[in-house]
Amino acid sequence: MKILSKSFAVAAAVGVITAAGAAQAQNRDHIHIVGSSTVFPFATAVAETFGRTSGFKTPVIESTGSGGGLKLFCAGTGLAHPDITNASRRIKSSEVEKCAKNGIADITEIKIGYDGIVLSNSKASAQMSLTRKQIFLALAAKVPNADGKLINNPYKKWSDIDSSLPNVEIEVLGPPPTSGTRDAFAELALGGGAKKFADLKTLRKSKDEAEIVALMEKMGLSKDMWTAIKDKKAKKGKKAKGKDVFKAIAYAVREDGAWIEAGENDNLIVNKLDANPDAFGVFGFSFLDQNSDKLQGSIIEGTAPEFEAIGDGSYPVSRSLFFYVKKAHVGKVPGIQEYLAEFTSDKAWGDEGYLAEKGLIPMPAEERASFKAAAEGLTNLSM
Repeated sequence: MKILSKSFAVAAAVGVITAAGAAQAQNRDHIHIVGSSTVFPFATAVAETFGRTSGFKTPVIESTGSGGGLKLFCAGTGLAHPDITNASRRIKSSEVEKCAKNGIADITEIKIGYDGIVLSNSKASAQMSLTRKQIFLALAAKVPNADGKLINNPYKKWSDIDSSLPNVEIEVLGPPPTSGTRDAFAELALGGGAKKFADLKTLRKSKDEAEIVALMEKMGLSKDMWTAIKDKKAKKGKKAKGKDVFKAIAYAVREDGAWIEAGENDNLIVNKLDANPDAFGVFGFSFLDQNSDKLQGSIIEGTAPEFEAIGDGSYPVSRSLFFYVKKAHVGKVPGIQEYLAEFTSDKAWGDEGYLAEKGLIPMPAEERASFKAAAEGLTNLSM
């Protein structure tokens, strides 16, 4: 009987806590932001300025990664869910569909600027000069051999790929699959390198099933792989194409220790590179910029990751940065529109703004004006 009483007391206490938490969520008086670790320092700078100058409470920001943030954002409406999510890649159509299924029909997309993804190492070592093809050969799970067959990555040292590269073991620390930085690195660096191989380039563009199967057979891939990809796409009501197979090959990183998932904390990668001069790390330009006293970015296809080169697109591993606003929360959570106004002000994201000082590459004035108008009018996302 005492046990029953104790259990009842615990259940009652949990009920009170749950009810209190729900009540607190329904009366939230601050903006809740989740998402990209790359956008995090920019959003934090805006949030701190906003909190000091606006009369509203400083927004609470969580660094969850782009994919993790969009998952939380799209889970539903109501004050238990985030108001804004940051992303170092554009929202996917599948994520828009998930939002819609959970009652989130109106989303405003704000592009905030540009960022380069760097392959960085300690200044205690020589600066690396690489091509995207060499990056693919270093980090992909499967790579073509001399006969064009895809084999498990055999390269242990950078010099195994090209004798002009350092005679040290390949060790690259990078973000997990939930990160927008990982998505962009896979698409721009690994995918960009994979396209340098003729069969993979043809496969990426193919929409003909017979040609896709023939190319896969030529590269030593099983028909079961094609069947699995077709079935997966069919469940979504879509038709499989060669680019789906290409992505499965090009974007898959090796799992033998050469690529090390280091979590969403880019500062942790920076510290490990400082401790190990032979290792490399993958993160956004802003973290390189903030740690330029001890780290350097690799030259990619003749271009160094510098502010101007990222801004004009000449650095080949560049991307756009975004955040997304849940329109249903505007007017229910105090300060959302005012936060948007601060973020899209010239003093924040302008050419001489405080975000540029933190490493954000500003958009051209005309593009900034377009997204500022979208923020003011809460324009609905168009894919």
